[in-house]
Amino acid sequence: MDGLWIWIIVACAAAYATKLLGYLVPSRLLDNPRMLRVAGAVTIGLLASLTAVNTFASGQAVVVDARIAALAAAAVALLLRAPFLVVVIVGAAAAAGTRLLGWG
Repeated sequence: MDGLWIWIIVACAAAYATKLLGYLVPSRLLDNPRMLRVAGAVTIGLLASLTAVNTFASGQAVVVDARIAALAAAAVALLLRAPFLVVVIVGAAAAAGTRLLGWG
């Protein structure tokens, strides 16, 4: 067996063990209001960082292209409380229009 496959199996086992350990956490700890705030903040932080990386990075380089216009247009649609499907369509249209104009 190749060394890469061993590391893949180890990573799968670690992920599965971590998931199983979650069942051992007492429910009184999970019902704590502080824990709920921390879990919400971590989720928002992870989503924001994922959005930033996908918008401003391409491989190892920082890029400025049509994805920035798409993110800005989607943010405006969200501020105007548009439905999620409309936000996605507005972002896609902004990216398409920006690329049509030759930027990115």
